Formats: sequence, C-alpha cells, structure tokens
Amino acid sequence: MPLFFSITPIVLLIWMMTKRNGIPSYMALPLTAVIVYFTQLFWFESSSLLLHANIITALVSVLTPITIILGAILLNKLMQISGAEDVVRNWLENISPNPVAQLMIIGWAFAFMIEGASGFGTPAAIAAPILVGLGFNPLRVALLTLVMNSVPVSFGAVGTPTWFGFANLGLSDGNLLEIGRLSALIHFVAGFVIPLLALRFIVSWQEIRGNILFIFLSILSCTTPYLLLAQVNYEFPALIGGAIGLALSVLFARLGIGIKRYEKKGTVRVVPFSKIIKAMMPTLLLIVILIITRIHQLGIKGLLNNADIQWQLNLGWLGELNVSKSLIINLQQVLGTSASASYKILYAPAIIPFLLVVLLCIPLFQLNRYQVKQIFCETGSRVFKPFIALFGALVMVNIMMLGGENAPVIIIGKALAVMTGESWLLFSSFLGALGSFFSGSNTVSNLTFGGIQYSIALNGGMNANLMLALQSVGGAMGNMICLNNIIAVCSILGIANAEGQIMKKTILPMLVYGVIAAVMALILTF
Repeated sequence: MPLFFSITPIVLLIWMMTKRNGIPSYMALPLTAVIVYFTQLFWFESSSLLLHANIITALVSVLTPITIILGAILLNKLMQISGAEDVVRNWLENISPNPVAQLMIIGWAFAFMIEGASGFGTPAAIAAPILVGLGFNPLRVALLTLVMNSVPVSFGAVGTPTWFGFANLGLSDGNLLEIGRLSALIHFVAGFVIPLLALRFIVSWQEIRGNILFIFLSILSCTTPYLLLAQVNYEFPALIGGAIGLALSVLFARLGIGIKRYEKKGTVRVVPFSKIIKAMMPTLLLIVILIITRIHQLGIKGLLNNADIQWQLNLGWLGELNVSKSLIINLQQVLGTSASASYKILYAPAIIPFLLVVLLCIPLFQLNRYQVKQIFCETGSRVFKPFIALFGALVMVNIMMLGGENAPVIIIGKALAVMTGESWLLFSSFLGALGSFFSGSNTVSNLTFGGIQYSIALNGGMNANLMLALQSVGGAMGNMICLNNIIAVCSILGIANAEGQIMKKTILPMLVYGVIAAVMALILTF
C-alpha cells in the first residue's frame, strides 16, 4: 500500500498531461500537488506543520527556474526587436543553408558547450530561440533541444552533478574520477544514437542519411575530446568538448564536408562581418560571462557563492531570513521546522548573465524607450502560467521527499530495486531519470538516489563506481522528461498546453538511452 499511494499521484499526473486533450501543466501540477499533500497528511501521517513549511519553501525555490525563464525570454525578445535574430539567421544560412547542419551546430554543439558552462536548463533556453529564428517549428525545436541536452549533462555546470551530486557519499577523488570516466564512456556510446533520434523530430530519415557523415563528424567533434578529458578531469569535459565541437562543426559545414548540397529558396544576403559580430554580441557576452562565473579556479564563482551572512532578520513564526554577502537569500526554520530554501540572486543565471547582457546591449543596439518597454512588457506577460506550473511541481516534489527512508520518492526507488533483484544494474539508470523527472536536476537526482545506488551496489557485491556512473547517466537522460525543463522551453518559445505532448514523445529516446546504458553496464561488468 505505501508503494500504491506513493506512485499513484505520479501515474495520475502523467495520464492527465499525456491523454488526448490533456490538461495543461499549470492546472495538472497544482492538482497533483494537492493530491500528494492529502496523501502525505492522511496516509503517511506527516506533520501538517512540516507540509505547510515545505509549501512555503517552494515559493523560494521556484525563484530559480522562473527567473531563468524570465532572463531567457528577455534575451530572446532583445534579439528579435533589435533585428539581431535576422542577422544571425542570415549568417548561419551563409555557413550552410542545410537544415541538418544548422540543427547540429546550434542544437547539438552550441548547446553542448552551454551545458558545460552553466547547466540550469540554459542550453535549451538559449539554443531553442535561435533555431526558431531560423524558421524551424517551435514545438519540434522544443523536442530536439530537450533530447539533445542529455549527453553533456553529467558534466554540466563545470561537473557539478558529479563532484557535488555525490559529495554526501564521502568518496575519494579517485572514485569520483572513475565515476566520471565510466559516465563519459556510456554517454559517448549513446552519442551515436541520441542525436539522430533528436534530429528525427524535425527532419526525415532520408535527410539524416544524406548528411550522416557530417552528423557523426559533429557528434564526435564534441564527444571525443569529452571522453578523453574525462580520463583526467570531471569538471571540464562538456565545456571544452562543446567548444571544440562547435568550432569543428562550423568548419565542416562551411567546407561542405560530409554534407548534402542544399539549395536555399530565394537569395541569401551576405552580411558584413562587423554586423555579424554586433548581432552575436549578446550570445558572445552570455558565453563569456557564464564561463568566467562558473570556473571556480578564476575566483568569481567563489565570490558569487559567498555564504557569509551579511544580515539576518527574525520573521517570527515564519522563520529566519538570512542574506549573505553575495546576496544569497536563505529562509530557514520555516514554521519552526527543519524546512529551508535559498535563492542565489547573483549565481543563478538570471541577473548574471541574462539581465546583465540585456542591459548592456540596449545601448549597443540603440533601442528607444518604446522598444525597451516592449521587451520587458512582453516578457512579463508570459511568466504567470509557468510560475503556477513550476510552483505546483516544486510543492509536489518537496512533499514527496518528506519522510526520510519512508518518503514516497525513496519508497518508489527501493521498490524498483527489489522488483529487479540481481538485474538491478540493468535498470539503475532509470532511477536516476526518475530523480531528474521529480527534481529537474541531475545534481539533485544524484544527491537523492546516490546513497541508495551505493548501498545496493555494496550489498549486492556490484561495482559501486559503475552503479553511481549509471545513476549519473540516468539523471542526464532524465532531462528529456524533466517537468522543469519542459515547462521552461515551452514558456521561452511561447508554446501553450503542449507539455504532455512533449513528454509523450521524449520518453521514447529516454528509454532508448536507458537500454544503451544497460548494455554498456553488462559490457563493463564482464
């Protein structure tokens, strides 16, 4: 019965969102959160005070994804209204009018690099609007970017899912490096298949076959340095692999290597180099600022994450409010419980770099007051429904993680392990994917389920490093069905009520990814 009451709300949520004429996420998620609330209150007999405290902390936690969405929409509106989007489109058409080349350059290599620098769902937030600007269908672009943004994720945000995601296990640096090596190898093999499935959402198999050499050159341009660097480092494989892959992909496309000749209808206007640089300046600034603020060796990351308390305020029954020197807002001891939440104002990629880049580029593009007002007003009008959906998702997740060893999320994970028994190694990646589905983060998935995976490995005499690598790979492939990511990309592209439709389509490549991980687990075991 505990398993029944744990899993029923999730099954109901998926049914509501994926059924014919599905319920939109801003209605389905809050409704599911209410069901989970009453299940925890009456079946699991959780403290009502703790339940209410976690609803309050969800209001703080939701600030991270919603402000990132705001920032991404702001940047997208700036590119549209300034005319930069048209210039970038013409430039990419000059590199190659072939749609497959454009999809691989932006949807694969560019997003690969951005994931390595930032994480937080920014690859889809940045790459998807560029592809839509090139004339691709927004819904299909959403599908492509969600599926493409999986291979680099275990090393996203300068390796955070690996080095921080397993920090609570007390592993040695050598163990973390081995986990990174195994993760990279599994991702490397999956890289031969997953981008093809992503491309199929937009182009036909005939077009894929006609450009297959270029596709594999672009894939290997990213994944080969990624795999090689993972042998000695678990922070930079995705960032450096993506940067090398992007440069080589652009070069191959410009030289026409392995690419099908494609005649663009109409004339492609030649754009002066100075105009290209100006139009690309928002994107270039974004990349530079992300890299500077994410590589801890440069020192800026430490400054933006300084947790030393600057001032604090007692909010009475509500809790303690602390603000650090780097403007990290912490709400602690909510309603007198252990519940807490924080929002990193300067580190979450909302103000820095999105808002900062927009403000810097307003004078660069000489936008007038009316255009600036249009950018901010159109952005503000598009965030209410995503806010409701994300708040519902976070309330649901917070409540489902209450109860320690008896939390619904943990019950589901342990039940899966018991049902599969000695074959757990073949299914362990799906537990990682489940964690990403719930939490919206490979890092949080590893923090939540890493301990369970580690315990199963030790008790079953299995390779613990391989088990944790499969957990990390699972968390990465779960990005495809992650509610936060789906809501974010739909909001940025202005797609209404399609979250369930997207989830129904992205689950297939996720399952394929899981099969590849299982096969690799068998090979690596024997």
